[in-house]
Amino acid sequence: MEDPIPLGRHGALPLREITLRTSRSSGPGGQHANVTASRVEASFDVAASQSLTDAQKRRVIARRGPRVTAVAQDARSQARNRELALERLQRRLINALTPPRPRRATRPTQASVRRRLEQKRRRSERKRARRPPTADD
Repeated sequence: MEDPIPLGRHGALPLREITLRTSRSSGPGGQHANVTASRVEASFDVAASQSLTDAQKRRVIARRGPRVTAVAQDARSQARNRELALERLQRRLINALTPPRPRRATRPTQASVRRRLEQKRRRSERKRARRPPTADD
């Protein structure tokens, strides 16, 4: 249970920094749902983390907030829901840590400009055809 969660090239997160809470799952499940605490919520306190750098903490807080959580209640077993919650938390942290790719400005193609202008002409003609006739027509 102490295996760290890999965060790609951003490092790894030890499981001791993640809080796991269990509760009863909602939704249908028959009598099984009434006796099993199979819902798992994994939460991670970003500011208290010792494994993230200050820059990484700032990035995660800016994109996800001071507490990152993931909930799983898909499976009947608590163990499977724990795995799912940790996977979801891992994905959220990796997405928050990955800097956005810079956008490179591009020009519209000649064909797209031609299509846009043609569409504008057709729409203008359609609207002109809806108008009532004028006296000089």
